[in-house]
Amino acid sequence: QVRLVESGGGLVQVGGSLRLSCTASGLTFNQYTIAWFRQAPGKEREFVASHVHKDGSSYYADSVMGRFTISRDIAKNTVHLQMNNLPVEGAAVYSCNAISDYDQHWGPGPQVTVSS
Repeated sequence: QVRLVESGGGLVQVGGSLRLSCTASGLTFNQYTIAWFRQAPGKEREFVASHVHKDGSSYYADSVMGRFTISRDIAKNTVHLQMNNLPVEGAAVYSCNAISDYDQHWGPGPQVTVSS
């Protein structure tokens, strides 16, 4: 059974930092691209960042470029999302997505709250 377990969400002040983690089990981790998406209340889910398994490249939404960093710890089957200088609009449910050539899986998503 595939599981994606996320951690690291919570409350942070504007301009603060959080690190989200997504730990996968039940799949061959190095065969999956891992991405983070977020959804704020009343808004569509949007792409945040991804780490591609095939070549190790990373991609970011324009809105987080330069402030967020995605990284992969292969030994721990974990992908981290370091979020710095969070603005109020960074508050959302952040979901981890694992996608391969054959299937994809979603984690439930931790809530990130940003207080002004």
